[in-house]
Amino acid sequence: MKEEGIIFKCLSNVGVNVHINDLLREFNAIVLTGGSTVPRDLDIPGRNLNGIHFAMDFLKQNNKRVAGKDPFADATIESNIATGEIIAGGKNVIVIGGGDTGSDCVGTSNRQNAASITQFELLPKPPVDRNEFMPWPTYPMLLKTTTSHEEGCERQWAIATKEFIGDENGNLKALKIVDLEWKIVGGRAAQFIEVQGSEREIACELALLAMGFLHPQHEGLVRELDIELDSRGNVKASEKEYRTNLPKVFAAGDMRRGQSLVVWAISEGRECARKVDEFLNNNVSLLETKDAAAALQM
Repeated sequence: MKEEGIIFKCLSNVGVNVHINDLLREFNAIVLTGGSTVPRDLDIPGRNLNGIHFAMDFLKQNNKRVAGKDPFADATIESNIATGEIIAGGKNVIVIGGGDTGSDCVGTSNRQNAASITQFELLPKPPVDRNEFMPWPTYPMLLKTTTSHEEGCERQWAIATKEFIGDENGNLKALKIVDLEWKIVGGRAAQFIEVQGSEREIACELALLAMGFLHPQHEGLVRELDIELDSRGNVKASEKEYRTNLPKVFAAGDMRRGQSLVVWAISEGRECARKVDEFLNNNVSLLETKDAAAALQM
């Protein structure tokens, strides 16, 4: 990619150690693809106890350790760096969230020799095979078991966490949870009620919040640009043109559509690049220019 002419500038956090005004002045087009990075929080009693962390803080630290780097290196340019070391070893770990990020937390906790690992999912347990509510070719919401789960983990579905419980020193020691009963409409869970008498406590010294992401980080780049946002807090940009309300600023991927799949990021990256090309060539695409040149040579 460097040989293609791309210039990579690492350790650059636009809005922190790189000024957006410099980019607006020096470049003819800017594409925002920073992703949906603000994690969904769990605002319940006891949230301020020691031992409760966002999943990505836990995973980023461990990735740096595995790479032989300081877990806190470059903390000055990261937006959500954890304030202390997060280790699962010897602890009862509960992962709140049943997606891929939660699965990564399970695998990492196993490798750090956690005393126990439990993963909670708010929704009911999905089926193993397609049913009448998931006819082909609709995307099937099936039970997904990863290699991390196979390493060892207790999985519990239809569980809500009501309170984090601490000891006298302000450290997490347990979670208060409750079973949920879901009302199914059209094959999907639509509404839940708490099951009476199911409230209980479960031992936990490390809780990892893996409940997805809300929108891109606003502090820094987005706020400095004073760019228009949609109702969900994502950068507002047309799906056809990928242009924001600022003349030469575009947005694509999770930054524009919110938390999604990598295939959407690839697709939007391609389409956005085409629109930037048309913008820079006065709405004549590079593909059309190449086709015209080829026709002249014939």
